[in-house]
Amino acid sequence: MNKRISEAFANGKAFIPFITCGDPSLEVTEKIVYACEEAGADLIELGIPFSDPTAEGPVIQGANVRALAGGVTMDKIFHMVERIRKNTGIPMVFMTYANVVFSYGIERFVSRAAELGMDGLILPDVPLEEKEEFDGVCKAYGLDLIPLIAPTSHERIARIAREASGFVYCVSSLGVTGVRSRITTDVGAMVELVKKEREIPCAIGFGISTPGQAKAMAALADGVIVGSAIVKLCGTYGTDCVEHVKEYVKEMKNAIRG
Repeated sequence: MNKRISEAFANGKAFIPFITCGDPSLEVTEKIVYACEEAGADLIELGIPFSDPTAEGPVIQGANVRALAGGVTMDKIFHMVERIRKNTGIPMVFMTYANVVFSYGIERFVSRAAELGMDGLILPDVPLEEKEEFDGVCKAYGLDLIPLIAPTSHERIARIAREASGFVYCVSSLGVTGVRSRITTDVGAMVELVKKEREIPCAIGFGISTPGQAKAMAALADGVIVGSAIVKLCGTYGTDCVEHVKEYVKEMKNAIRG
């Protein structure tokens, strides 16, 4: 496991915000990273925009469209990470889709990400059976390929847990990302299945938006991931979103400290 990722889970429950790179701009994305760290975030997911983000709901899809329309490219994102790494060592992982990595070149992408100080990679559209061509390269460069488990994973959970690196991303709800009023999945049972197999951090994402939900989910796992609610703030406030995101992250982190 990447050292920085393990440190993210070393001091109590981890809060993990997701940000779409380039929405509203890469300059603002960089400021959001620093603001999230100041507000208590333990690890940050940087979403790389893609034209067909199949796991995303309308909020993050909209952010992807805006970022791409604004001229965001992979190389510009790498330059942003380079700037960020001069100022902070907070653990960071990329979340994107197989096509993005393929088109850039798997080894070229992974080696550059590792060289710049990224810690992991999440590819929601790559199932366990197809991960090898990514996983081998990630291992060679010390990047954790973080797996997702869903409520429908069932008997595959044990194998996913056995082969996981970094942490296990537990998807709390069926369907795409987005704010939900209630989370009805038995996430605790999913986490138990992982822990039965081996001791690796589990973080719950998809649908969490309120401090109450965050607190309830943190009681079941090692960390909580929030994306759509943060991306929504970026969409609502545009270039003035940084302070709003900071306040929200602070509130969510305080809720899971309990």
